[in-house]
Amino acid sequence: MQILGLSDSTPRTEPRWRSLFWPTIRNSTDYDYVTRQGFWICFIIFAVTLLTSLFTGAYAGLVDAVFYLLAAVGVRERSRAAAMAAFGIYVLGALVQLRIAGRFSILSVIFMALLFANIRGNWLSSKWTATQDDAAPTRMNQTVLDKLVDQFPIVVWPATKYIFYVLAVLEAAALLYAGFRRAD
Repeated sequence: MQILGLSDSTPRTEPRWRSLFWPTIRNSTDYDYVTRQGFWICFIIFAVTLLTSLFTGAYAGLVDAVFYLLAAVGVRERSRAAAMAAFGIYVLGALVQLRIAGRFSILSVIFMALLFANIRGNWLSSKWTATQDDAAPTRMNQTVLDKLVDQFPIVVWPATKYIFYVLAVLEAAALLYAGFRRAD
């Protein structure tokens, strides 16, 4: 339960809904929680995109899925650029969907708010570490989820961050092209 953040040994300084949509950084537990939360938000988008692409046969969506997986890794490693790119690409995708399909879901708005909270949380965590002497909590390595959220980003981000940046530019270009092309 503690791994998923459902039962914390250290009490949270704010309610769960507030920490999801408007996080604050007051101590090292908040600092770690914000990036862990951002990882899971991007990871959920990755999983939904992956499953949708596989079940619908739209295999070009696999590139989107990889983008959001790398965004999750970048957010966990406190990359403000990764948080901003994930938010920007998600918003562009929602706007293109609105223009082409004429629909926009409330779930999209919720995920946009959560991705925006990632940006704010990463920004606050970078400011917090600059002013504090105490280090972030030790990253766990006991369960599969610990390895996924705590150890996987440490290994993957340094090797793939430039691939992520290239994917971000390609995603933005593809979405802009799709949004501005004329419907025939």
